[in-house]
Amino acid sequence: MSTVRLKPLLHFSDIQNPKLSRKSKKKLGFSSFNYPLHPIFSGPARFCKFSSRRLILPAIKSSLTDSASVEADTDASVLFKETFQLRRTQTVEGRVSVRLARGSDEKHWELTVGCNLPGKWILHWGVTYSDDNGNEWDQPPPEMRPAGSVAIKDYAIETPLCQSLTTLEGQLLHSVQINFNVDSSIAAINFVLKEEETGAWFQHRGRDFKILLSDCCDENTVVGAKDFGIWPGQISSILLNPEGSRSKAEENAGEARSRNLQNQLLEYSISKEVPVTNFLTVSIQSSVDTHKNLVHFDTDLPGEVVVHWGVSRLGDKKNWEIPDGPHPQGTKSFRKKALQTVLQPKRTGDGSWGSFSLDKEFAGLLFVLKINGYTWLNNKDNDFFVPLHGTQVHHADSQRTIAVARSTHASASEKIEEADSTSSHGAYTDGIIKDIRNLVSDISSEKSSKSKFEVSQERILQEIEKLAAEAYSIFRSSKPTFVAEPAIDVETLKPHVKIYPGTGSGFEILCQGFNWESHKSGRWYLELDDKAKELSSLGFTIIWLPPPTESVSPEGYMPRDLYNLSSRYGSMEQLKSLVNRLHEEGIKVLGDVVLNHRCAHYQNQNGVWNIFGGQMNWDDRAIVADDPHFQGRGNKSSGDNFHAAPNIDHSQDFVRKDIKEWLNWLRKEIGYDGWRLDFVRGFWGGYVKDYMDATEPYFAVGEYWDSLSYNYGSLDHCQDAHRQRIIDWINASTGTAGAFDVTTKGILHATLEKCEYWRLSDEKGKPPGVVGWWPSRAVTFIENHDTGSTQGHWRFPSGKEMQGYAYILTHPGTPAVFYDHVFSHYKDEIAKLISLRHRSMIHCRSTVKIIKADRDVYAANIDEKVEMKIGPGHYDPPGGPQKWIVAAEGRDYKVWEAS
Repeated sequence: MSTVRLKPLLHFSDIQNPKLSRKSKKKLGFSSFNYPLHPIFSGPARFCKFSSRRLILPAIKSSLTDSASVEADTDASVLFKETFQLRRTQTVEGRVSVRLARGSDEKHWELTVGCNLPGKWILHWGVTYSDDNGNEWDQPPPEMRPAGSVAIKDYAIETPLCQSLTTLEGQLLHSVQINFNVDSSIAAINFVLKEEETGAWFQHRGRDFKILLSDCCDENTVVGAKDFGIWPGQISSILLNPEGSRSKAEENAGEARSRNLQNQLLEYSISKEVPVTNFLTVSIQSSVDTHKNLVHFDTDLPGEVVVHWGVSRLGDKKNWEIPDGPHPQGTKSFRKKALQTVLQPKRTGDGSWGSFSLDKEFAGLLFVLKINGYTWLNNKDNDFFVPLHGTQVHHADSQRTIAVARSTHASASEKIEEADSTSSHGAYTDGIIKDIRNLVSDISSEKSSKSKFEVSQERILQEIEKLAAEAYSIFRSSKPTFVAEPAIDVETLKPHVKIYPGTGSGFEILCQGFNWESHKSGRWYLELDDKAKELSSLGFTIIWLPPPTESVSPEGYMPRDLYNLSSRYGSMEQLKSLVNRLHEEGIKVLGDVVLNHRCAHYQNQNGVWNIFGGQMNWDDRAIVADDPHFQGRGNKSSGDNFHAAPNIDHSQDFVRKDIKEWLNWLRKEIGYDGWRLDFVRGFWGGYVKDYMDATEPYFAVGEYWDSLSYNYGSLDHCQDAHRQRIIDWINASTGTAGAFDVTTKGILHATLEKCEYWRLSDEKGKPPGVVGWWPSRAVTFIENHDTGSTQGHWRFPSGKEMQGYAYILTHPGTPAVFYDHVFSHYKDEIAKLISLRHRSMIHCRSTVKIIKADRDVYAANIDEKVEMKIGPGHYDPPGGPQKWIVAAEGRDYKVWEAS
């Protein structure tokens, strides 16, 4: 049976329930994934037995000793011996099962949802009525709610799963049964799973489960329950091929084959992180005969364990060096800065061990551990340091808690870099800086030979970029940050593959280079060309240009012929000239690409506009099947529909191939360095990963926009559900693109409008937006062409814009400044804040310590270099040895920098 992997939506114990008023027509904000699941005529609801594959939970061993692993020297004395406690997480896998069956009679049916993973599981669910054309959830009628159900505002129900039965393999199954009447007007049941103990949410590929109880045609009319009898064939076609669409012939054959498959059920793989404790014992023995110290490692960690190590001569816990050989058998050099030695498996199979000798001239051994090829373990965010001289032994702290060094929440691209660099935070930093200086010197020395200078310069700059990326990873992992980023499936990690994370240097400052009226001049590219030098002098490192393609709407967001770059903003040649000019000024350029929808050139035989022309001359197979207006013949949408134009089906191979060719053509022909991705709610983030991998952007950001959570017109304090949905999309793209931090914008609105500055701290004392959970992928902003300009859909509180900029330009994330504000009376104030950010080297992963979040004032310290406050309330940095000087101030904001 084909299965699909489910990943947790959130890994925080304090997650709040997603909240949204029905009036907003946005049920939860999750994009639905439709599963046409229909009744099976069978007996009482029960689950068929699971396969023989069992759920294996990690076994924790208390014994660390392997009789064969100790190479004791009878003439040696023990200088050091310590057992470290290793705490990490491990993924276990199970299944979610869904079954629909007839109950007591033909009008009463039972939907059973089960999960075979241990834990306290909650079904978070609601219904869709047949007369509801939106994606909104509603509460089911009272008679449909199982015992123990709790209403969640006016849109959902939470029902605990009970321990219902044990499978033949001895696994405990948690399940819940929902009874309903087919004569009701309920068209679908929607649900996600939540684990109560951890607060983690589980969906299918970032979307809700949607179980259809009635069949809907293109016009959204619902076929009555009398048609249930024909649906067993439809459910089994899903069972046979849950991952994709099939041809008409296959569907007919599947229906014919499946009328006897009435006892089947749907099963989906699900994975969960569980805490695991292991141990590592390190001992140092001094040998009188050999005048060496013997280092012995003993651990119960499963799988391959690599010791990533070096030595220090003066007891320096930061600076590593590689000792002279010979080294242990199989040891490899890592970038000439450390050694990597694989421990040997114990004969008992319950861990690994290893021993090697070191000259007594060394004062200490520094190391971290790497397990299973991608997980790094260190000592409370620092390297392990083991003294090699008896005078340095400290036995008081015999049990140390080891933090997991790798970020289980970073994108796949960051993991590769961080896995390489986190292992030795302090050890590499000085070396990296030295390497960069040497490479810069190489550039100068190569200038004497002009013929080879350009090639050498490109090579050297590429190496600098790699070293810089490594340094940024060290910044992130060596400081106590609050990043809480969703996990990426380890299967996506492919070592030795060149990774382009799409996040730039980490020090980017973005300018949106247009507003809603910019197209009206017909020469916008020329106008920006005149401002390129000024934008560079203001400190912007990257600019977002408007959509370049020919479009039905003059603003560019209804594209038609994607290869036609003559738009209302100017000609293709003017665009190329502008990009070259910006590059000369040191500014990277983002192209605004609309991939979700496209306007057609021609009508079909029914008069529907769904036939495309130009170089990408698609037919109606390129349009999603559930777009109600354009009669698409593709697969169902993987996201929300944009109703003004045909929604493109990115599951089609020919569509993705053409889009990747077009994007690469833009990169080569125009010179774009990256992308701003429009309306990414409309399609799965996994397709974005495909496009980013193919085009290797320097920087990319998606527009994932939906409503925040409100209660009777007032913004809820906790917006975890809202920012989680944005993070889910980033996570689906494996972090190859960031996203605009809409959560932070909304919270700033409520904060400044009502003087409620306490909103700027979440329940853990961290920033409450995306920037609080995944700062390297958060693009913070206060205004853009949609929210401000002449549209004004969600305008920032008037007169308080500089408080917003004082916040985003001093905090982590990548800040974006709106064109209308750059060239306004705020320009000088914005320039001071940008200059301060560059001067203090604040970057997208900087550390924030919130000092105050009261009714009328918010204050924070950033990287111990900058302190800031916004709000009418009073705040000054504390006195002491650290001196602070005012760097920027204005109406209700003030920023200091360390002197």
